[in-house]
Amino acid sequence: MANESNETVIEVATAHETAHKPLSRLASISEDIWAVLIAATIITGVLIVAFVAPGFKFSIPVYQWEDADTLWNKVLTFSNLSIITGIGLLFAALSSIAIRLSGIPLVKYLSGFVLSFVLGILALLVAGNKSIAYFGIEYVVFALLFGLLLSNVFHLPEWLKTAARSEFFIKTGLVILGTSILFTDIVKAGLPGILQGIAVVSVVWFFSLWLSRRLKVDDEFGVIIASAVSICGVSAAIVASGAIQGDKKKLSYVTTLVLLVAIPMMILQPWIIRALNIPEIVGGAWLGGTLDTTASVTAAAQLVGPAATKAGVIVKFSQNVLIGVAAFFIASWWVFSKKAAQETTAEKPSLKVVWERFPKFVLGFITASLIFSFLIPTETTRQVSGFLNSLRTLWFALAFVAIGLEARFSDLVKIQGGRPALVFIGAQVFNIFWTLLWSYLLFGGILLATPDI
Repeated sequence: MANESNETVIEVATAHETAHKPLSRLASISEDIWAVLIAATIITGVLIVAFVAPGFKFSIPVYQWEDADTLWNKVLTFSNLSIITGIGLLFAALSSIAIRLSGIPLVKYLSGFVLSFVLGILALLVAGNKSIAYFGIEYVVFALLFGLLLSNVFHLPEWLKTAARSEFFIKTGLVILGTSILFTDIVKAGLPGILQGIAVVSVVWFFSLWLSRRLKVDDEFGVIIASAVSICGVSAAIVASGAIQGDKKKLSYVTTLVLLVAIPMMILQPWIIRALNIPEIVGGAWLGGTLDTTASVTAAAQLVGPAATKAGVIVKFSQNVLIGVAAFFIASWWVFSKKAAQETTAEKPSLKVVWERFPKFVLGFITASLIFSFLIPTETTRQVSGFLNSLRTLWFALAFVAIGLEARFSDLVKIQGGRPALVFIGAQVFNIFWTLLWSYLLFGGILLATPDI
């Protein structure tokens, strides 16, 4: 009888262990994989709708407003708020699956998620004001400030800390970002745009990293700064930080610097172009290679002329496309670097270690870019791009609210004694002169025939 009883207990225990094996396996799925799975689910769902109903027009949330009248009649309408709420429910549902299966209390997470989402939307609304948008102050600044105010003024409850999943939100948004980074834009950029993009991104990136080491700024900081200065500002900083699993405080520091420095550049560069009689096409290419977003390039170039606007956008496209290539090489280089090797083993990492450490979201990002570049019809891409970009923006807004919740003002101010700021400004000054040189060489007709713009 005793043996039978023991056998029964063992059978019950074995059955219990077997029943929970699937859950334990799911709990072991990394944050990177969850981010890719959620982003893939969103992208696939949007594409299915587009293929089933080719003429379907996706409703995109509106955040832009000029005055109280447009705010109430365009942004705070029932239909627009319904779209935003629907997206919030979708995000909550999808992220909750990952959170629950990762063993995190769901009730706490959802409570904090609601507040984070509201703050993210508020950041988008503030940045959507025409006057604020004119100066290039992006939503990430306000999302970060809202999170910082909460974390520095109040004692954060546990349920709010549980929802501060900045890396998870960033990685999900980055995979969706891949759908808008099209390699076909390289063809549109033409040879001058391609050459300038490669010459500027590669040289400025390595110069920035060299300068950061000279000023004794750590490589983690240096990589994020180098990517932000050389490629495309905030988006590149986010990609680089994710690729090396960087410190979120450093990311928030760099993104703030990007936006603060961009404001005087948007005002001064068009004035310099006119004052020095720089040819319009050359000036546009210069703006496209130094300003960090397509919106800021367009705004500044319009002060110069239509040819400058076209040249600026062409150069910006060519640099934006390089973000996917840069993400792959940055992640690979970081894994193989001595720093990564010291963290894992005294020897150089094996291929297995490289695979374990390599950020999987980068592969999701590149896969999304390749699919939308070469497999998805152009008409379908146009149909879904605006909606997918709006979803990506919301994930990033959530991420920067979370970064603010996880940081303190004192940490940001004291970080490495202000040396990273000196690196950023020094690298940006080099970028301005280096890009102007290549703009003259390529778009001024010195090395190649002047493009027909």
